[in-house]
Amino acid sequence: MSKVKAVVFDLDGVIIDTEEVWEDVRRGYVAEFGREFLPDSQDRMMGMSTGEWSAHLADEVGVPRTAEQVAADVLGRMAQRYQDALPLIKGSVEVVRALQGSYRLALASSSARILIDQVLATAGITDAFEVTLSTEEVPRGKPAPDVYLTAVQKLGLTPDDCAAIEDSSNGLRSAAAAGLTVIAVPHGVYPPAPDALAQARLVVSGISEITPEAIATL
Repeated sequence: MSKVKAVVFDLDGVIIDTEEVWEDVRRGYVAEFGREFLPDSQDRMMGMSTGEWSAHLADEVGVPRTAEQVAADVLGRMAQRYQDALPLIKGSVEVVRALQGSYRLALASSSARILIDQVLATAGITDAFEVTLSTEEVPRGKPAPDVYLTAVQKLGLTPDDCAAIEDSSNGLRSAAAAGLTVIAVPHGVYPPAPDALAQARLVVSGISEITPEAIATL
């Protein structure tokens, strides 16, 4: 019998397919100031908290705005993109609802609180999650374990009681460092690094493969 009592979802790349939207918006934004991403900017920013990626764009990429201004500018553009068309991953809402019947659910995302709330409300799944956390609400973003450890604590459980669903290298590393059982749904455009993927107990090719029965085998 599975020891898993709760499942903690990532948001970007698991419920909504936004990694490309984030890249498009942030690349376009820095280009307006005549700047370009560093070679590793995209990989590094996947999992960073709002404060971390905005500081990266301001301090390292060289956007001549404060980190706070960068965050406000980019988040405003992301919110507009979500309003225009929410890029839900096919089957993700159905998986949330299916797991809700068997497990307690939480969400641990690198997105800003304003975007998390907008996405869940638009998708109609706000009620499914007992706990939702943004990395901007904990000391460190992914790959640090902070957001997962805090989610588990708020559920009143231990990491051994919980599974995490992640797609990115830093997300997988974060969940593994926190001691959760890790389920990987690798992103086709931004596949996780081999060392990060190796930390997953279960690797699936699509979100729809994550069923209550699959989790019961972990």
